[in-house]
Amino acid sequence: MKTSVARKILMALSGFFLLLFLLQHLTINSLSVVSEDVFNNVSHFMGTNWIVQFLLQPVLLFGVIFHLVMGLYLDIQNQRARNIKYAQNNPGTNSSWMSRNMKITGIMILLFLGLHFADFWIPELNTKFIEGDMSGMKESGFGLRYFEELQHKFTEVWRVAIYVLAFVFLSLHLLHGFQSAFQSVGFNHNKYTPWIKKLGNLYAIVVPLGFIIIAIYHYTTQL
Repeated sequence: MKTSVARKILMALSGFFLLLFLLQHLTINSLSVVSEDVFNNVSHFMGTNWIVQFLLQPVLLFGVIFHLVMGLYLDIQNQRARNIKYAQNNPGTNSSWMSRNMKITGIMILLFLGLHFADFWIPELNTKFIEGDMSGMKESGFGLRYFEELQHKFTEVWRVAIYVLAFVFLSLHLLHGFQSAFQSVGFNHNKYTPWIKKLGNLYAIVVPLGFIIIAIYHYTTQL
């Protein structure tokens, strides 16, 4: 029992960490809509700062993998525990669709991360550590490459559609996951819990919508 509680707490803590990362990631990507130069400069700092690259980035990668694997494990354990009860009761009357299908939304997000890593993270590693271009400059030596590479990924409508669909699944995942994380760490207050739920719903809509707007913006500005 204690082991199960500990796993849920660790799952929640990794969730909090990823919530902060999503907000930070959205903030930086939003700069690409405001100013190419500002986006390039901030991306250059994040892409060359050794603390970000060799300390925070490995922690982030571990956090993503841990959260998804632990989420799938806990979902399987919960399904096994509920099999007998659900044989006699309709689960739809006791829980939301999001809470019952966190595994599905999690898998869809995992599949999207594979595409996202192939689009950005793997080419970034190749550029910096195989080609040896830690400066972030183009081959010509003039200008930073980040904005140009971001736009290049959104030239095809099918890729934009995949990104939009993925962030819809992320929104569904967050609609339950945000408040569930607070419950897992034992925060349950009659006065503040409803506000946390409202904040969670706002976050789950605004953050994925922000990423969707960025993808559509870069596609439409290249038509």
